Amino acid sequence: MLPLPPGEGRGEGSAQALTPTLSHGERGQPAAGLLDHPLHWRWALVLLAVLVAVPPFAQALDETFYIGLASRILIFALAATSLNLILGFGGLVSFGHAAFLGIGAYTVGILMHHGVSSGWVAWPLAVVMGGLFALVIGAISLRTRGVYFIMITLAFAQMLYYLMISLRDYGGEDGLSLAGRSKIGINLGDDTNFYYVVLFLLVAAFVFVQRLLNARFGHVLQSVRENETRMAAIGFPVYRYKLLAFTIAGALAGLAGALVANQSGIVSPSLMHWSQSGALMVMVILGGVGHLYGGFVGAVVLLLLEEIALGYTIHWQFGVGAVLLLVVLVAPKGLMGLFSRSRES
Repeated sequence: MLPLPPGEGRGEGSAQALTPTLSHGERGQPAAGLLDHPLHWRWALVLLAVLVAVPPFAQALDETFYIGLASRILIFALAATSLNLILGFGGLVSFGHAAFLGIGAYTVGILMHHGVSSGWVAWPLAVVMGGLFALVIGAISLRTRGVYFIMITLAFAQMLYYLMISLRDYGGEDGLSLAGRSKIGINLGDDTNFYYVVLFLLVAAFVFVQRLLNARFGHVLQSVRENETRMAAIGFPVYRYKLLAFTIAGALAGLAGALVANQSGIVSPSLMHWSQSGALMVMVILGGVGHLYGGFVGAVVLLLLEEIALGYTIHWQFGVGAVLLLVVLVAPKGLMGLFSRSRES
């Protein structure tokens, strides 16, 4: 239930219109409200079991390449989920989200370049740096709206992109190679170990986002997306809520960037390019904007489509684009929208 700010009444006014009505089940437990997003535990546990089984299944088939591919998919699922937090649930169309992905990756790469290979130092710092850059960029960008917000986030991302190209000490346009993977007490050089670490972090981040959306903060954020003017009129500090959401999304993207650097073994300015931000946005749209599993599903489908198309033609972008066009026409609310529709029917 969306709580009212201190001092507000609880009558039949506009605040009441934004307060989701909760019904009570047979056992007296409140059912999920309009702004709540359940994990659907049965399906979630089945999905988790499938993901856990990927490495042994790939090893049994002697196709260990798929372990690395699965790791990459999970990392970008984390990045897409972080974007979905502000795009799907906050209504903030950021076209520069890849900047925070690159910041996290460069944090790990630059530290390793200077001899700091501990993941216990580099990964949390990547999260902090992603959040700090998001805080600064968001503090400026969120004072604009609509297409101006889109353009200013794009401008900041491109500024960081060209900044990293100009830093010749850290590889410039060619990127920065890592001496190895970060050290956390587990041999991350083994692809299976690295996969399970990535899976653990994705699950932890996913549950965090779900709990956040179902808390007061998430309810307010979604209400701001629906009617920002009304939420401001009844006393909510709209700007601060959006800025906090933008900062959290940047921090999660920074974590994804740290994992990308370790997975690929190289940090490149291309991680910050506008095309990478566009790819993340496509993942969210493909999976379902505003659906809890939207970013995850979109990342899985898009990256698998790319991998399959690459095996057939060098013009794989055309095939992927055709499939995406079909999905948008058939499922304008994304693939998760189709799932929701089937459940309702």
